[in-house]
Amino acid sequence: MPAVLSQNLGILVITATILVMLGARIRMPSLVVYLFAGLLLGPVTGLVDPHPAFELISESGITLLLFLVGLEISVERIRDIGKVALFAGIGQVIFTAAIGFILAWALGYTNIESIYLAVALTFSSTVVVVKLLDQKGHLDRLYGRIAVGIFLVQDIVAILILTVLSGLQGAENPSVTDIALGILKSFLALGGMVGLMMVASRWLLPKPFHWASRSMDTLTIWSLAWCFGISILAKTLHLSIEIGAFMAGIALAQHSYAEDLRRRVHPIMNFFIMIFFVLLGIRMDFSEAATQLDKALFLALFVLIGNPFIFILIMVKMKYDERTSFFTGVTVAQISEFSFIFAAAGISAGIIGSHVLSVISLVGILTISVSAYMIIYSEQLYSLLQRSGVLKFFRAPAPLDDTPEPPQRHIILIGMNELGRKLVKELTTLNHQNILAIDMDPHKLKNLPCRTMIGNIEYASTLEEAGFARAKVIISTLRSEETNNLLAFHARKAGVPIAVHAADPSMKDGLTAIGADYIISPKESVVSDFQTFLSRKGGGL
Repeated sequence: MPAVLSQNLGILVITATILVMLGARIRMPSLVVYLFAGLLLGPVTGLVDPHPAFELISESGITLLLFLVGLEISVERIRDIGKVALFAGIGQVIFTAAIGFILAWALGYTNIESIYLAVALTFSSTVVVVKLLDQKGHLDRLYGRIAVGIFLVQDIVAILILTVLSGLQGAENPSVTDIALGILKSFLALGGMVGLMMVASRWLLPKPFHWASRSMDTLTIWSLAWCFGISILAKTLHLSIEIGAFMAGIALAQHSYAEDLRRRVHPIMNFFIMIFFVLLGIRMDFSEAATQLDKALFLALFVLIGNPFIFILIMVKMKYDERTSFFTGVTVAQISEFSFIFAAAGISAGIIGSHVLSVISLVGILTISVSAYMIIYSEQLYSLLQRSGVLKFFRAPAPLDDTPEPPQRHIILIGMNELGRKLVKELTTLNHQNILAIDMDPHKLKNLPCRTMIGNIEYASTLEEAGFARAKVIISTLRSEETNNLLAFHARKAGVPIAVHAADPSMKDGLTAIGADYIISPKESVVSDFQTFLSRKGGGL
C-alpha cells in the first residue's frame, strides 16, 4: 500500500508540475491547472484513485491556507480597510448570495442545494487575486488595497458561515430546535476561541515567540505547531479545523514577524493546496458534469458579469471614481477556494450530492480562468469599455491617478549585526536618509533611524518587496558566503552596485568574480573607508 501511495503521489505531482509549466505560457492560474490535472488523472485516464492519505494531505493544505488568511488580518490592516471594504464587502455578499439563491432555485435545485450554490458564488478567491495583483505590482494601488480589504471582510464572513455549518453537522434528520442549539453552541465555542486568541496574542505568545523569532526556522516550526494545535482544539469544540487555523493566524498576525512568516509558510501551503485541487478534479464525475454544463455556464456568467456589476454600483454609490470602481469590480469576478471547501463539507455531511460539487467545480474552472485574464488585461478591458460608452451607465466620477511611488534610489543594507547597525547610524549621520535595513531577526531592527523590513533575502518575494532592482546601492554585512554570493549574483543581474562583507579574506576573489563591486574587509567598521565607492557607484550618495 505505501508503494502504491508513493506511486500515485508521484504521478500526481509530476502531472501537476508539467501542466503548471504549460499553463504558465498562457498565464493560466495554478488552481485551474490543478483542477485540469485532476480531471486528466481521474475521469479521463483513471491513472490515480483518491487514496485516504490524500485526504489528510489536502485537509492540511486547507488548514495552512486559512492560517495564512488569518496572518493577513492584523489590527493595523483592519484599521486601514476603512468603511469601503466593510460596506462594499458585506453589500456584495448580501446581493450576490440573494441573487445567486434565486438563480439556483430557478434552475431547479432544491432549497438546501441553492443555499450551497449561493454561498459558492458569493466569495472571491483571495489566493488567485492577490497572486495576480502582486504579479502586476498593483497591490499598493488604491483598488488593490480596497480589493484586499474586501477579501478580508469576505474571509471573516466565510468563517462565520463555516461556524454555522459546524452547528448543522452531527445529527441525522435534525429538528429546528436541534439546528438552533447546534448553531448556538458553535457560536459560543467561536466566541470562546476569539477570547482565547485575544488573551494568547496579548499575554501568552509574545515571550516564547519573541525568543523563537531569533531563528526564523525555529519560528516557522513553532508557528506550524501553534496552527495545528489550535486546529485540534477547534475540532474538540466541534468547530471546523479551518476555523482553528484562521484564529491561530490572527493571533500571530499582530506581531512584527507575521509578514516574513507568511512568506515562509506559503510554499509549504502551495504543495498541500495542489493536492486538494487535484483531488477535486479526480472526484468529478463527467457524466454528472455534462448534465450540469448549461447550468454551470449560466451561473458562471452571473459571477463574471453580475458580481463586477454589483460591486461597481456599490463603489460608485460610495463616490469612488470610474477606474477604481471598475478595477476593483474586476477582481471579484471569480469564485473562491472557500467555495470548494463548502462543497466538500456539504458532501462529507451528506447534505448535498456530488452533482452540486460538479457544478461548483465547473463554475470555478470557468470563472477563475476567465477572470485571471480580466485582471491581467484590466487596463485594456477598461479602455475598451470606456470607448464603447458602457461605463457611462454607472455615472462614476472621473478617474484619478492612484499609482503609488515605488521605492527607488534607496540604499538597502542587509544584516543588522554589529557592523550593519553601525553602518546604518553612520550613513544617517552623513545625511543619507533613504535607507532600508533588512534582517530576519526583528530584535536587531529595533531603534534604527531608518525604514526596516523583516525578511529572508534568499526569497525572491523579499527582494521584490524591498525594491532590490530599483536600489541605488546594496550593502550586505552578512557573514554567510553562500548568501552573499547569491546577493552578488542578483545585484549583477539587476545592474545594481553592491558592497559585500567578506568574513574571511579567501572569499574576496569569489565574490568579485560573481559580481561584487566592493569588498568590505573583516576589520572594516566605518563607512568612511568605502564612502568613495558609495559616491561613485551610487551616483553621488
